Amino acid sequence: MTGSSDILGAERARWLVTGAAGFIGSNLVEALLRGGQSVVGLDNFATGHPRNLDEVRAQVGETAWAGFEFIRGDIRDRETCRQAVQGAHYVLHQAALGSVPRSLAQPLDSFDANVDGFVKMLTAARDAGVRRFVYASSSSVYGDSPELPKVEERVGRPLSPYAATKCANELFAEVWARSYSMQCVGLRYFNVFGPRQDPDGPYAAVIPKWAAAMLRGEPCEINGDGQTSRDFCYVANAVQANLRAARSSVPMAAHEVFNVACGERITLVELFVALKAALGRLSPALAQRLTAMEPVFRAFREGDVRHSLASVERAGRLLGYQPSHRVAQGLDEAAGWYLDSAKRAPMSADFPL
Repeated sequence: MTGSSDILGAERARWLVTGAAGFIGSNLVEALLRGGQSVVGLDNFATGHPRNLDEVRAQVGETAWAGFEFIRGDIRDRETCRQAVQGAHYVLHQAALGSVPRSLAQPLDSFDANVDGFVKMLTAARDAGVRRFVYASSSSVYGDSPELPKVEERVGRPLSPYAATKCANELFAEVWARSYSMQCVGLRYFNVFGPRQDPDGPYAAVIPKWAAAMLRGEPCEINGDGQTSRDFCYVANAVQANLRAARSSVPMAAHEVFNVACGERITLVELFVALKAALGRLSPALAQRLTAMEPVFRAFREGDVRHSLASVERAGRLLGYQPSHRVAQGLDEAAGWYLDSAKRAPMSADFPL
């Protein structure tokens, strides 16, 4: 497997990571600092957490951490964007309000952060003359298209305000790249999971939410009949894709989009079994406690697509992207973090860890 340092090379560049205290953002900060890079992190802590950056600092050590500068601010503020991007060679734009249900409940908040904030950061990057602007798009842009696997050239109608914001991001990046001679790359994430993904709150993603429930002895809920399938992608794969998208020397169009996934799908019932197995491997006592757990089924969730599977051929061909972790490997690698996270949170007294 090619590591982050191999992708980054010997050049010490200056990077801006927006959403730096979030799940994917903090993993990017860690990889960049390990690779000897200079990093500016921007976050307003709307969904990110200071503890994620504390964890990065502990992981990389004080020498690497000295290359990090943090700005607490909002991408919806023009001056904040201008300040954060000054001197940056590359921008990895991860800041957004995620979650389909959140966007259905709060569409204006999603628009403000994901579209207005996106365009302000995109414009600040243009003005600063960054080499490449890499941003988080989403598999949600495929919408109601039934085609599997999903290929970058064919999308459907968006099924949620969140999906619409990501479609808008791709449109604005395309126009800015063409109008202002920018280099922009959109990464369509497919259900990324791993350490530092928040397990709590009404909009928590399924894997950390289930892991926390299993470890606390609480029910795991499945939306629908459990046969809904997803292409789950471990966060190390997303980090690799970002670094390759920024540093690739392969000739590309001014604006490109790529799927970031494993190219495999798993049903929610299969995922439930795999997650139980990964957590159970942490200790025999935990495995015994988890054996009897079964999921609780409820109604399908509004705005969800039935099946999702990505083709990663194009990312492999143009970026050299190859998934380093399949789902089972990712669950095994993340299991210890899920356990540590559960130990820090309140749990059922009759289900001790």
